Amino acid sequence: MYSTAEFRNGLKIELDGEPYIITEFLHVKPGKGGAFVRTKLKSLKTGAVLEKTFRSGEKVGKPDLDEREMQYLYASEGQYCFMDSENYEQIFLAEDQLGQNRFYLQENIHARILFFNGQPIGVDLPFFVVLKVVKTDPGVKGDTASGGTKPATLETGLVVKVPLYMNEEERVKIDTRTGDFIERVKG
Repeated sequence: MYSTAEFRNGLKIELDGEPYIITEFLHVKPGKGGAFVRTKLKSLKTGAVLEKTFRSGEKVGKPDLDEREMQYLYASEGQYCFMDSENYEQIFLAEDQLGQNRFYLQENIHARILFFNGQPIGVDLPFFVVLKVVKTDPGVKGDTASGGTKPATLETGLVVKVPLYMNEEERVKIDTRTGDFIERVKG
């Protein structure tokens, strides 16, 4: 159990049987009445943000969380297969569990899977991935300095804005946190 005195940003707690992470907190000591803690909590399952006030000294549960390094193997019929690198156990995550993260998955990429009570609830990918452009308008010589962008479809189906000079079959570095183009990758 955690006391409100132990609250800090990034602390993972369990509230009403669900795992949350504290994104903001403020200890308040009013002139009249008892002290309390005002918090913003983000659900680790759904990503929904909740504002909750706790009385000073109130206790909340510690969630049964486990994070494991796993390797992405393949996708089949909306299911994405990951394998634990230590014991070779395989799990399947549905498309809705991955959300936008599915557009950054490549075979053999390593990810951290978060488990709550033995069930997978979240995926943390590397910050950057390199993907191949499969469809875009042809680049035109001289378009390097204009700063314009055009849409490009990548090998995973993700559509990103790339500079005008990019062509099909070129490889690009993408930020998985924002989905933005970072740079062209040679080779």
